[in-house]
Order: sequence, then structure tokens, then C-alpha cells
Amino acid sequence: MKFRVSSEVFKKLDNVCFGVIVVKGIDNNLEKSEIIEKLNQEIKNCEDKLKDMKIKELEEILYYRNAFKKIEINPNKFMSSIEAMLTRTSKGKGLPSISPIVDLGNAVSLKYMVPLGAHDIDTLDGDIEVRFSKKGDTFIPLGTEELETLEDGELIYSAGDNIRTRRWIWRQSEQGKITNKSKNIFFPIDGFTDENYDSVISARDELASLLKEVFSCDVNVGFVDKDNTEFEIY
Repeated sequence: MKFRVSSEVFKKLDNVCFGVIVVKGIDNNLEKSEIIEKLNQEIKNCEDKLKDMKIKELEEILYYRNAFKKIEINPNKFMSSIEAMLTRTSKGKGLPSISPIVDLGNAVSLKYMVPLGAHDIDTLDGDIEVRFSKKGDTFIPLGTEELETLEDGELIYSAGDNIRTRRWIWRQSEQGKITNKSKNIFFPIDGFTDENYDSVISARDELASLLKEVFSCDVNVGFVDKDNTEFEIY
């Protein structure tokens, strides 16, 4: 099983890159007070730092808004996951605690201002890929059972013809979501080699270190860009 990025993606976004983490044998049932504390601290940091600021004008967010425009996604209508998180926290609305793994990922995402996904490997049917959609690809939005069918040309994360995220880093699917039963997890961190590479790598390495420290699980890291377009998950 691999994580791969289509060559067509690099034709549109030649500087896009992905920090990658794979963990195996994790227990997402355990209550971890240190994770809740870390998430709450990062939320407070965002509130203090970003209060009354226009999130869409932050340099860290403009990277993603500009990339969205290049691939014909309206960033005003479809905010990237990190812009949505920062907008919410900057207004003092916080973030809900979901599970130890998701909370830890959200904390690191806020700290470095990068989008950070999480996919249950055991629900994948074949390779997970970043590619442009094909007519007939299907998507079930998180928290629903409603099946959506796509047209050609939308940037997505997919496993076969099942879409795991729509509009690149906008919304995740019900399929592949992290639950308390998730044990083997794939984390992608999306960024740009010439803009926020250091943030992507720092987020990857900190999350990998925390996962190993807190959960005592097997952790592998990698990196994908136009010169190295795939990563072996298993």
C-alpha cells in the first residue's frame, strides 16, 4: 500500500509537498490528559495571537488560498481546513475534543498553521492518492450518509473511486475517519516547498515524536514532492 501524488497535480502545483506520518498499533481509547492540555494551550495561543486579525490575510493562509485559486477552488466559499480552524479559534469558539489522536493532530496543526489530515489505514481499499477527480467518483461527507457524485477535475484525496477528502483539504469523508477503534493511521501534512516547508517538516517531526512518546507505537515518517511522488505505507 502506498501514498502517491499524481503527476497531474504537480503540473498545476509544482511546489506542493506533503509531510507523511504512519503509525501502527495505536490505542485511541485511552484518555490522555496531556493531549487535552496541549490542545487547549494551542487554542489559547491562537486566541491571543490572532484575535481581531483577518485570518484570510495571514501569510500562512495565503499560501493555501492562492493554491486553491490555481486549481479553480474558490477559497472564499471553500476554506481550507487550517483556515477554518484558525478562524474558529481566533473568534474564541475553541475546538471540540474528539479523540486523543484527532485532538493531538489538531493541536499540532494549530501550532504550525498547516493542514493536517488523519486517515484510518484499515479502511483503505488500495493506495491513497492525491489526484484530480474522475466523473463518477463518490464521496460521503463526514457525519452523514449522503452519497455525492463528482464530475471531472476536482483535486481530492482518494482510495480507489472513494473520495477521502473533497476540494483537496476542505472536507473529509465519513469513510476513513478516525474512531476509537482506529489502530493504524496515516497522517498527511500539506504545504509548499518554497513557502512553508519548514513548518511542514516541524509539524511532521513534532507529531511523530509525540505519538511515539504518548502512545508507545511504531512511527514512520516520509516526504513527498515532485521529485519523490510516492511513499510506502505498508
